[in-house]
Amino acid sequence: MINLELPHKLLSVKQMTHQLAAGVFRPISRKYDDIEHGDTPQELKPVAQMMGAMRAAAVNGGGKGKEALIDGVVTVKNGSNMIGVIAVEEMCWGDTGLMLSIPGSGLGNAAIMAVGTAEQKETFGKMYCAMAITEPGAGSDSAAISTTAELCGDEWVLNGEKIFCTGGQRGDAVVVWATLDKRLGKAAIKSFIVTRDNPGMKLARVEDKMGLRISDTAALSLENCRIPKGNVLGSAEVADTEEARKKAFGGVMQTFDNTRPPVAAMALGVARAALEITRSILLKEGVVADYSKPLYCSTAVEAELYRMEADLEAARLMTLKAAWMADNAQANSKEASMCKAKAARVGNAVTLKCVELCGEQGFSQVSLLEKLARDSKVIDIFEGTQQIQQLIIARLLLQVSSKELK
Repeated sequence: MINLELPHKLLSVKQMTHQLAAGVFRPISRKYDDIEHGDTPQELKPVAQMMGAMRAAAVNGGGKGKEALIDGVVTVKNGSNMIGVIAVEEMCWGDTGLMLSIPGSGLGNAAIMAVGTAEQKETFGKMYCAMAITEPGAGSDSAAISTTAELCGDEWVLNGEKIFCTGGQRGDAVVVWATLDKRLGKAAIKSFIVTRDNPGMKLARVEDKMGLRISDTAALSLENCRIPKGNVLGSAEVADTEEARKKAFGGVMQTFDNTRPPVAAMALGVARAALEITRSILLKEGVVADYSKPLYCSTAVEAELYRMEADLEAARLMTLKAAWMADNAQANSKEASMCKAKAARVGNAVTLKCVELCGEQGFSQVSLLEKLARDSKVIDIFEGTQQIQQLIIARLLLQVSSKELK
């Protein structure tokens, strides 16, 4: 039997993070959008402490969450992944850029918690860790990474350039993807933890952006950047067979199976906020949702609202399923890409339609609609573009390799 209702524990998380979004994020949303990439907003520092306590509670007992029993059989576990998507949706209802700017909430943190050792989690888990994957010559194709890592005694030496690194300016540390041997392709790609104060890693620039303006997006330069030998995530060995190499790179890519559902939740929060503001504006014009009428008896505007609500709910259910699978140690690569593709596309479509339906009030800064529309676009791009998600889904459905379907 499928239960689509959130349990009491998760409802508490939803309510608490919604209060945070409504009481802290919304009131300062426009202010920090205008400031763009300055220092970390002071209002977020106490929020970081609260979120740290929430994460600690979520990962207690291995992050698996509380088990539910039906007739004595373990049926469900709602843990850190489910808590994460619920919290992210609510916070992004307030402001996505501010959510991404909370100290300790970087994508690098997700990588460390997913594959890091107990010592790495203890050392770096409480830091704000960014993730540096993209390069000038390696975007959607992560296997094309050319940043190098060479073991010299008890240190790794990294050289290369990274771009579009979210949190790269403010982060305490950065998880850098690099290759041990370019000739070996995917199998030689590993992740390395580099603290932000390392003299070998320099901030090249901070990007000016269309949306998520308070969240810094940086370009980083690594030149003979030396880090301790123990700062590699996972095994530093390069597999000696083709099958093992595929498995090794698959392990690196599994980070995305945990991070794509929260990115989908970002789109859900942004789209829901836009839809609620739109309903409020249209209500003043006498447009009231009447679910007792058939769709063909509704006005064009009412029909648009119903379609957006339906798409948003479908995306939400897909996102919750992907997170639940991660909490229950089920392979969720397909579902993670599906929810990210669906929610990101819906989020972008909903926010733009809301701007259109509200006319001048949508396009101007009278409401937050134009900002929500700007913020929504990058969600369809980062963490794997719409096109890449569809390619991953096709490969998994057809059970073919990346070489067979490009």
